[in-house]
Formats: sequence, C-alpha cells, structure tokens
Amino acid sequence: MKAVIADTGPLYAAFDPSDQYHDRAQSELQQLEQQNLNVLIPYSVVWESYSLVMQRLGTPLALQFMDSLELGAEFVHPTSGDHQTAIARVRLYPDQKITLFDALTGAIAQRLQHPVWTYDYHFDVMAIPVWR
Repeated sequence: MKAVIADTGPLYAAFDPSDQYHDRAQSELQQLEQQNLNVLIPYSVVWESYSLVMQRLGTPLALQFMDSLELGAEFVHPTSGDHQTAIARVRLYPDQKITLFDALTGAIAQRLQHPVWTYDYHFDVMAIPVWR
C-alpha cells in the first residue's frame, strides 16, 4: 500500500481556513489524491488534532473535523514497541522540544515504512522520512 502518515499540523491546517498553512494543506490533499496515496493517522494524532480543533474552533467544529477524518483516512494503532521507540527517541534529543506525539508518529512511520506528512522540522531532526 502506498501511504503517508499524517501529522497534526497539516490535518489542522487543512480544516482551519485561517491557518497560515491552509492553502498548502489543501493543495497537498489534492496531490495525495492524485498520487493515490492513502492517509494513515495514528490514534495519538487523532486525539491531538481533535483537541487542537476543539480548543481553537469549538466542539461543534471538532466533531465535524472527526467526521472528515473518518471519511478520508485510516486510523493506525501504535504497538508497545512503537511506544518504547518513541520514549527512547525523545531521550536521544534532550536539546530539542520533540513531543511524544511526534516521536510516536515517527516510530509508526518507521515501522510501516511510510513517510510523514508534516510541517514540523523535528521529523528531519529525528531522521524520519517526510513526504514533500
């Protein structure tokens, strides 16, 4: 399966028209479709993204956001090994503000061998392939 692992940044940007990356995210969604790439979303990214939409845009829009995710993507469960890898990875970069959300997304991307669709430079720091 050809796929990308979605990070919170582009998912949020695609949904919020006032986000600085909205146009870019919308364009990239079209590219993903044209390239027949599936969008896989780790459950941790689902939770982080939903929380961000709810805090910034309110609960009704957060529920619409969830509906859009369920229609256009496949959710991915992390393994216990993914969690262990994520914790080890953040310890490798004590000088960086790498969240466990991002480290876990990176671990899942490595395991599944798919690049991450993100705007966050921390994936480059962690040497995780990024879809561009």
